[in-house]
Amino acid sequence: MRQRFVAAAACAALALSVAAGCGRDSSGGSETAKAVGEGKASGEITVWAMGTEGEKLAEFAKGFTAENPDAKVTVTAVPWESAGQKLSAAIAAKQTPDVSMIGTTMEGGLAKTGALDPTPTDLFQKSTFFPGAWDTTVVDGTSYGVPWYVETRGIYYRTDLAAKAGFPDGPKTWDDLTAMAKAMQTKAGAKWGFNIQPGKTGSWQSVLPFGWSNGADIAADGKYTFDTPEMTEALKYYQSFFTNGLSPKDLPQGALEPAFVKGQIGAFMSGPWHVGILKDQGGKDFSVAPMPTGKSSTSFIGGSNLAVFKDAKNRDSAWKFIAWLSKPDVQVKWYQTVSDLPAVQSAWTNSALTGDKILQVFGEQLKSAKAPPAYPTWDQVAAVFDTEVEKVCVGGEDPAAALKAVQQQADTIGTGV
Repeated sequence: MRQRFVAAAACAALALSVAAGCGRDSSGGSETAKAVGEGKASGEITVWAMGTEGEKLAEFAKGFTAENPDAKVTVTAVPWESAGQKLSAAIAAKQTPDVSMIGTTMEGGLAKTGALDPTPTDLFQKSTFFPGAWDTTVVDGTSYGVPWYVETRGIYYRTDLAAKAGFPDGPKTWDDLTAMAKAMQTKAGAKWGFNIQPGKTGSWQSVLPFGWSNGADIAADGKYTFDTPEMTEALKYYQSFFTNGLSPKDLPQGALEPAFVKGQIGAFMSGPWHVGILKDQGGKDFSVAPMPTGKSSTSFIGGSNLAVFKDAKNRDSAWKFIAWLSKPDVQVKWYQTVSDLPAVQSAWTNSALTGDKILQVFGEQLKSAKAPPAYPTWDQVAAVFDTEVEKVCVGGEDPAAALKAVQQQADTIGTGV
């Protein structure tokens, strides 16, 4: 997810705004979605979008207005850095756009303000989207918005080095990943066998897939549940790559890609955006494997959703615009425009995606990928988790002690529900 750490900072700012109160009362519990009127869209539809999406959407939306000539789509590009603050201020003043792009981890905080319109069931069905992506829109049993695009994580590996290491098709299991990383060094000449994030902002996106793949659940019965045997075992496994000298503890920013292309790093964990980055730097001999299996092969699902506000001035047409963006053929065109992976499952049968073997790996991984709980306080708790992960990976802290510390602070912070 491009600018994913900046987006995380925006989410954290939003979480603080929610904690302070955004000018609305949250009723909690399930809400009933209103139907959308029939006929073509009309009138002005105001949209906020961040990052590259904010830059490209206005031109792309001309396809919608061609089908709905009485409608006008006005897009405001909002920097990720100020997104949380701007959304909070707009909600408090009841001056929201009709539609906004929302980072998946922002959903819980925004829904808690009571500002989002429940997803109309006459236009959208859960089965249309990847399950993990749809779950990011659900707060207290109600869906607020729909997934727009998605991303997940896989294991990038140098195919030539992996062949020398005895794993020509990449790792299949946790044991494979460890053995391949070691052999990348001893048999293939890599300095580092496997690069993963040693803590700091966003490292939860790398650690939690190992926890989920080991059967861990970080939320149950309305509470955070980090301090479990499954999560402890996963974090201990994650730590082993650093204690065994297979992963660097302090790789400089920007050093990963050139080191991988040169064969100094044999493998790393990342999302689909890295395909283009590697190719731009001359990378050729690489492929991607799904998350190695523990009890399952479960990765992280991220991306962004689209939601309509209750204070929208053109509510029905706003939902019709989102419905258009959710059409399989439109999702494919959007992917071809900005490289955002479709959240609509049927879009993945299009030849634009089926012809790419690496994209198909990510497509399969998305079917079982998970997201963190849609709690308003998630970003605050994630920051605590990231800090403890760094202590584990860089400082050698006991994983069990680290997770107890996370649990204690998570209990203090609460879920915000």
